[in-house]
Amino acid sequence: MDTQTLLPETLEERVVWHSLRATYLFYALGALYVVAPLLAWGLLLVLLWRTWRHGRCNPALPDARLPVAVWLWIVGMLVMLLALIVGHLDFLLGIGTTVKSTIGWAKGWALLAIFPLLGCLRIRPQIVYRAAMHVCLHTLVLLPFFVGAWLTGLPQTPYVSPLQAIGGPGPEFFAFNLYEIDPGSGSPRWRLFTPWAPALGFVANIFFIFALQEKDRTWRRIGTVGSVVMILMSGSRLALLSLLIVWAAVWILGHLRGALGPFFAAAAAALGGLIAMPLLDVLERLWQAFRAARADSTRVRETLGRIALDRWANEAPVWGHGIVERGPHLVEFMPIGSHHSWYGLLFVKGMVGALALAVPLLFSLAQLIRWSGRLPLARVALAVVLLLFLYTFGENLEILAYLIWPALLVIGTAHRDIHIATTTTVDRFSNLGVPKHA
Repeated sequence: MDTQTLLPETLEERVVWHSLRATYLFYALGALYVVAPLLAWGLLLVLLWRTWRHGRCNPALPDARLPVAVWLWIVGMLVMLLALIVGHLDFLLGIGTTVKSTIGWAKGWALLAIFPLLGCLRIRPQIVYRAAMHVCLHTLVLLPFFVGAWLTGLPQTPYVSPLQAIGGPGPEFFAFNLYEIDPGSGSPRWRLFTPWAPALGFVANIFFIFALQEKDRTWRRIGTVGSVVMILMSGSRLALLSLLIVWAAVWILGHLRGALGPFFAAAAAALGGLIAMPLLDVLERLWQAFRAARADSTRVRETLGRIALDRWANEAPVWGHGIVERGPHLVEFMPIGSHHSWYGLLFVKGMVGALALAVPLLFSLAQLIRWSGRLPLARVALAVVLLLFLYTFGENLEILAYLIWPALLVIGTAHRDIHIATTTTVDRFSNLGVPKHA
């Protein structure tokens, strides 16, 4: 597919195309945190208006029914809202705080349901891939500017957008940041259009997955180089680890259902039994080296996790505390449960909130594994879901939903294609007079 012919065709494609390509423009304006919620809720209103005007008619879904996986994401994120409200009631946080937190839910967790739903519209994944490649190109073009700012000693954060007044998690979401200095090593790191450097590594991994799907060789090279450069600039250990293991895991899972899958599994099991102890010893040394690479960061993350688990288990095990709280000086006053989706969910929304994320995430993972050997887009979405799963142990998905929305779109589109394939198969059997379970 060449550059000349790949252009948006529908309203939703045009909105996605221009919104993603303008990432650096929105970043310079301090509007990036606002764009994704407006995009999500705006397109959702368009979908609801079309449904009201034309009935249950969705050209992208032949039977006008949403995939089960998308329904699970919707229900899961509504359960998040319920947990939020109950937590506020339990701790008597007041109506004002509840309203503020609900708005935060609409800009965070709700996006994890809305964008997979929007993926069921007439949005080609190739449009998302190509728009992401434009962001990679812009990164490479702007690279001398960001590196030069560090070399010449320009201020790390020249300004914070006045859009901060609309409210958000913190000023870093509206700040124009040129570079930062790691307090532990004294070396420079770049966050570019993200609120902190590890988040850049997260987004870059998503773009790397997209780059490998590009049919145009020039754009594929631009996307691959641009995403790897962003990963290296972020200095994120988890980003480097994810880059190495995600596609290996996808390849293994995609071939387990093949004819040679059982033989490979048996050979791997036999080999694993022979080298298990040396392998575990190597992995232990690698893990210790991984933790020691940024020892201060590791200490803060682990302490935040211990505080979150202790307070969750002893104070609010079912519904959570309702809101995020700042930690003590020991953890540099960082929010309790931050840097970890599961700890954060347990602390803020309890076991109910953790299950509300775990159920749709694991269902998507299982369904995409099942179809990864048959649908190419299922393999792409499987890589994305595996990446999201890895990052639940290092980032808070809610707070970064405004950045990872292209990945959520692709997940929804993959579930749409699985739903269509399943429906087509059932209809074919029905037409032949064969029972559905045959």
